[in-house]
Amino acid sequence: MSIFWNQRIKALDPYVPGEQPRDRNFIKLNTNENPYPPSPRAVEAMERILKEEKGSGLRLYPDPLCTEFREAVAEAYAVKPEEVFPGNGSDEVLAFAFGAFFESSGGTAACFNHGVLPENDKRLPVFFPDITYSFYSVYARLWEVPYKTIPLAEDFSIDLTAYQNAGGVIIPNPNAPTGNALPADDLLPLAQSLEKNGRVLIVDEAYTAFGGQSIVPRITDHPNLLTVHTLSKSASLAGLRVGFAIGNAPLVKGLFRIRDSFNSYTMDRLALAGGAAAVLDKSYYDKINRRVMATRERSAAALLAMGFVVIPSKANFLFVSFPAISGETLFHALRDRGILVRHFNKPRLTNYLRVSIGTDKDMDIFLSACKAIVKEKG
Repeated sequence: MSIFWNQRIKALDPYVPGEQPRDRNFIKLNTNENPYPPSPRAVEAMERILKEEKGSGLRLYPDPLCTEFREAVAEAYAVKPEEVFPGNGSDEVLAFAFGAFFESSGGTAACFNHGVLPENDKRLPVFFPDITYSFYSVYARLWEVPYKTIPLAEDFSIDLTAYQNAGGVIIPNPNAPTGNALPADDLLPLAQSLEKNGRVLIVDEAYTAFGGQSIVPRITDHPNLLTVHTLSKSASLAGLRVGFAIGNAPLVKGLFRIRDSFNSYTMDRLALAGGAAAVLDKSYYDKINRRVMATRERSAAALLAMGFVVIPSKANFLFVSFPAISGETLFHALRDRGILVRHFNKPRLTNYLRVSIGTDKDMDIFLSACKAIVKEKG
């Protein structure tokens, strides 16, 4: 720590991303990237930006309203452009959403005490699952938002009845790192209940394209419903950093107010062009994501046959464990064989690994390695 840090920074516990090695070639199954290339249309759109007048357009600021991109998302999702908020990856969109819709405690103590508010404070904490995307708690602490984590059931499913009387709720559907999903309609009673109390429900749909159900068609029925999306997974554009939210226009205006208090140009010209082309190339992405889903189901069946516990997944990853081998041991054994997966050294998670779905060749190598490790250590 530095003596020059303020109390907010000293108290943060920043998110730790998955390993991105540079010193060795690995089969990367640790950060949920799509194993297939992005849409050729997206690549061509970015190349056009670079070729036009020898790329001189890059000397100019991009469109701060991201009009072309928002119109493309609106067309792809059958919504209005004013119901689309663009961002530099879904992480930025989520961070802005925490700042826009969830009340601050007015000090660091409440949020750092796991949702315990000062005496006589009537503000309610934000609810999200105890096992979920770990950036949510980081955002809450950054914005000094009191929060409460709701335990998942033994099978890692989400019990929505436990999310009443909250100061706001964020639910990833499918969840991460477990991969299990809820029917979209199951979320509607929660949205209605929160709406009566003037609270927002955020549904993080980062992995919906891999078999989940989107709740976007219901945003017109619920003015407090916001969905958050990324092109990093389903659109093979993790390196471009493109995300967006869909919700009623007043919610989108709230996000713009937060964004424009930080940086009005969060998306560059290449991202705007490539992202717009990508969201409109539905047939290409349907094809490659069906391949991902087929590989996921084949890999899950193979792991089950070896004796692994495999949580049913609607994402582009599997959450697995082997009862006779610790998660840490399995993680290191795979790494020694040149395969990276994600291990979370936390209660209830420590014996599980999250395995991103790679190409069929990648997964065959992974499955062969698992078979050898089980034979050796199991």
